[in-house]
Amino acid sequence: MKQSVSVRASGNIVLIIAILFSVFPFLSMLSAALQPRGSMPEGIQFTTHPHWSNFAAAWNMADITPLLWSSTLLVIVVVPFVVLFSALAGYAFAQLKIPFARVFYMLFIVGLTIPFETLVTPLYYEISGMGLLNTRLALMLPLIGLNLPFGIVWMRSCFEQMPKDLIEASSIDGAGYFRTFRSIQLPLALPALSSLAILTFLATWNQFLLAVVLESDPTKRTMAGALQSFVGQYQTDTVLLNAGALLIMAPTMVIFIILQRYFIRAMLAGSVKG
Repeated sequence: MKQSVSVRASGNIVLIIAILFSVFPFLSMLSAALQPRGSMPEGIQFTTHPHWSNFAAAWNMADITPLLWSSTLLVIVVVPFVVLFSALAGYAFAQLKIPFARVFYMLFIVGLTIPFETLVTPLYYEISGMGLLNTRLALMLPLIGLNLPFGIVWMRSCFEQMPKDLIEASSIDGAGYFRTFRSIQLPLALPALSSLAILTFLATWNQFLLAVVLESDPTKRTMAGALQSFVGQYQTDTVLLNAGALLIMAPTMVIFIILQRYFIRAMLAGSVKG
């Protein structure tokens, strides 16, 4: 009994320390964002008169409104395509007998091991050769392709754990592969699909490097690209930089809080096992 209490207390202490490490950066950014303009915040120093107007100033200075629309449009296109293609491919790899399936699957595994930065230059010349540079598709197509390897591996692991009895019962009832996928397995895979949508949303919304390289028009970049507006040649507006960073992070935090139960359910179900 004493040992279980000791283990529980140790677990709580570790959890509290982990929470503090997670919350500390946000508190530091918030305290810096509420300081007077032109100051150089150090550490966590909350003032008696917080300058909440800094958030409005950061929004206007970076002209975030068109960037918000651009990021939203990018997410609306990229996330559904990645989730749909990953679900179809994951189901095919897990349940169907595809010639050379193992070879194709290993190619997707290899795609996960390639550092993202090494792909930027080839992507630039490829998009330029296709005549899509500085268009909406210049970001949409690469982001769909870059997120697919992880999505396919994620969904394959999910579909591999589906109850075999349900699949056999649907086959006896005359259901084909597509009907089994649509009516039985897809509803059961909802937690994994929701988790994949969250992760794809985060990767798309926070994309910075590709947006800067492939889009010369600042209004077509992502919200993360707004951070450039606070960095000058000779100085950086630290206060507005932190305020802008918090504005950019706010949508991702809200989405994760709303859908966190699906993410946790997918983790508990072991959907990321290989």
